Amino acid sequence: MTELDVSLRDVQDEDVRAFYEQQLDPVATAMAAFPSREWSVFEAHWERIRQVESNVMKTIVVNGDVAGNAASFIQEEQRFVGYWLDRSYWGQGVATRAVSALLLEVTARPLYAHVVEHNMGSRRVLEKNGFRLIGRECTEEGVVELLFRLGSTRGEGLK
Repeated sequence: MTELDVSLRDVQDEDVRAFYEQQLDPVATAMAAFPSREWSVFEAHWERIRQVESNVMKTIVVNGDVAGNAASFIQEEQRFVGYWLDRSYWGQGVATRAVSALLLEVTARPLYAHVVEHNMGSRRVLEKNGFRLIGRECTEEGVVELLFRLGSTRGEGLK
């Protein structure tokens, strides 16, 4: 297997179209329990979040191709991380390496992340990067979300 060159760079305007195409994948949206959006809504969302100064928005690049995105943002006064990876790169360590690179840039702690309970791959990405499970909740839509934290208080977390 050829070694993949995984890196992060600032999001460029043309990357947003690739992100849009990636979020149309029905397998990926089912895994993330997050519906795809129409282009105009998707583009407006990315335009808005790229303007928020406290957000860190990165493109995941694999061997020169746009493979997804990784971000850090503030939600309810807590700093979160999130990522989306094109399905063709799943299971190859790309997300783990991309999150690791993001954590070198985003040094604030604690950091939080939400993952739907059935998304075992994403759970492993967070755990490999030191995040620990600290909570579980059910959304209004009936989706079970897990809350992970990096840099938590000693001894906290679910077993």
